[in-house]
Amino acid sequence: MSNLIRHILGYTFGLTMFGILIPMGLVNLGAWDHSVTHISLIESQAIRWIIAAPFLVVGAVFAIWSNIFLFNVGKGGPAQAFNISISPKTKKLVTTGPYRYSRNPMMFGAFTLYFGVGILQNSLICLLTVLAFFTFMSYMIKFSEEKRLLDDFGDEYLEYKKKVSRFIPMKRVRSNVHKGA
Repeated sequence: MSNLIRHILGYTFGLTMFGILIPMGLVNLGAWDHSVTHISLIESQAIRWIIAAPFLVVGAVFAIWSNIFLFNVGKGGPAQAFNISISPKTKKLVTTGPYRYSRNPMMFGAFTLYFGVGILQNSLICLLTVLAFFTFMSYMIKFSEEKRLLDDFGDEYLEYKKKVSRFIPMKRVRSNVHKGA
């Protein structure tokens, strides 16, 4: 299968799953939650929009920005999980753009966006589902994607890993103090 077809398949799968189906699932879960529990976290829809908007915008920016960098700089695609590769693997370790802030800016973007959807849905069940899904995906990335990156990029990845946090964009602080010193 040609790389172009694999890129198209990878991005189509990723957009369908993470950009359409999961957000729609959260909206449906929120509607179900309200019909069953009748719990309202934030009564005012305007306040929910004010709180959710930054999450939605930041999430969308990181998700799109990281996909562009992965394709243009890494020369590969994001659709790889559980050792199944749909799009071509990256040929270059991407450490610029959104990847200078987070080793997984796509995941950060997606879950930030999902959190915003949960706020808009005014649903505790949605927010807890996002948290559970994030926890599950964190383990999957740690044990599959990080292993592949270490195998493919070795010391370059280890150095990158020391400098950049796994998910939440923040500067890593490493102490130069050794234990027992």
